[in-house]
Amino acid sequence: MQSPGKSLTEALVSAHTEDRLTIGVYESAKIMNEDPDSVSFCVLATDEEYERDIALQIHFTLIQAFCFDNDISIVRVNDMQRFVEILGDKAEDHEDAHCVLITNPNEDSWKDPALEKLHLFCEESRSLNDWVPEITLPER
Repeated sequence: MQSPGKSLTEALVSAHTEDRLTIGVYESAKIMNEDPDSVSFCVLATDEEYERDIALQIHFTLIQAFCFDNDISIVRVNDMQRFVEILGDKAEDHEDAHCVLITNPNEDSWKDPALEKLHLFCEESRSLNDWVPEITLPER
């Protein structure tokens, strides 16, 4: 299996081109509340600057609990700068890229192989009691 970081990058780029990304804590919470079945994957991103942000950590805790309750795979990344680079122009429109959701592709399209690999990675991590695994994003 290729690295989880490479799979995450591919899944984010694919979802971006298909307009299946939701960026931002509040926007993500809204989608998860209105239509949790449409959410396929959740990424929580932070870095040293935000590690001590109590409000953000509370939001992360609530999002994680919601994801667990709704069987949504979830990971963390600790390189905000690289994460925003991968998200590209879509992230520039949003000041808060700490939470990103990938919604399900429409039923007419094929499954995203990178996303399938990420789901397997998360499943394996949960079997090892790592409920929110951290992924290292590849360099450019």
